[in-house]
Amino acid sequence: MISTPIHTSVPASSQAIRIAAAGVLRQARPCVHSRLSLKVPVCGAVLHHPAPRFFSTTPAHQLRDFFPAKDTPHIKTTPAAWPHHGFTPEEMLAVVPDHRPPRTVGDWVAWKIVRIARYCMDKATGMERDQHSDKSKPTTAVVAEKPLTEAQWLIRFVFLESIAGVPGMVAGMLRHLGSLRRMKRDNGWIETLLEESYNERMHLLTFMKMCEPGWFMKLMLIAAQGVFFNAIFVSYLISPKIVHRFVGYLEEEAVHTYTRSIYEIEQGLLTRWSDPNFKIPELAIQYWNMPEGSRTMKDLILYIRADEACHRGVNHTLSNLNQQEDPNPFVSTFKDREVPKPALKPAGYERAEVI
Repeated sequence: MISTPIHTSVPASSQAIRIAAAGVLRQARPCVHSRLSLKVPVCGAVLHHPAPRFFSTTPAHQLRDFFPAKDTPHIKTTPAAWPHHGFTPEEMLAVVPDHRPPRTVGDWVAWKIVRIARYCMDKATGMERDQHSDKSKPTTAVVAEKPLTEAQWLIRFVFLESIAGVPGMVAGMLRHLGSLRRMKRDNGWIETLLEESYNERMHLLTFMKMCEPGWFMKLMLIAAQGVFFNAIFVSYLISPKIVHRFVGYLEEEAVHTYTRSIYEIEQGLLTRWSDPNFKIPELAIQYWNMPEGSRTMKDLILYIRADEACHRGVNHTLSNLNQQEDPNPFVSTFKDREVPKPALKPAGYERAEVI
């Protein structure tokens, strides 16, 4: 009896299943028209959001940890240089987007530069026409015809935080050098500026635990940082007041950005982030000391928005002070009043209120 080999159809079936699954994934992927690429993990996998061009050469495998913990034989952990002072729920919910109208030529220049930067960022991150909020209220309106996707939000967050940590470091460095040259105390400005820069970097590291930029976005960040650092350096030497006003306006944009993302989470427009089971990075939980039961994506954005509101009030206030003589009111002990709370003062404190 001659046995005839039988070719089963299992391999073909497996191949068909794989092809069908790939087709389903392609149909399920949201389309993000952006010039910057980002890989976002979805249920343990990484999906590439389609873009007009592919700027990421990183294979679509599991996200690698950008800054894994260094295992050493003796050191257990390294605490934060500036532990976060924390916020109460009432303080975080009291933060609102607002705008300080320009009052001087320097204010107007700072405001216009921020508006140009906002326009460029909207274009670079692929923001569509119907995704814009009311342009007549650029720092307060949060409702748009079409919401942004989680990937679009992460691109904006990463890009914003990668440059937001520059001004504080540059200003702190220049004031430090000025203090050495003049052989005089700085009256508390340096510490606040460096802590602001550190805080912005922690925002970036938190978001880097949630996504991985492509090589084109990395090049964009390097270029933006190089230009921004030198521009802030020269500008601060010329007019520190205008630079602090510029940062105040930049933080107004940050508060607006995070307020809109919170609104879209609350409305259920961002399905993954609206899920109460969505896990935020452990880094964020430790840095902000987030309590049990308050560790959702909305809670994380509330903490970050409160930080940005503090930076907004601090920089608007510092711009109102005498840059050489006045002490920093936010680290001072007052004779007859409490320390000012910058998060609750969107336009900043006038000099007569704190000095």
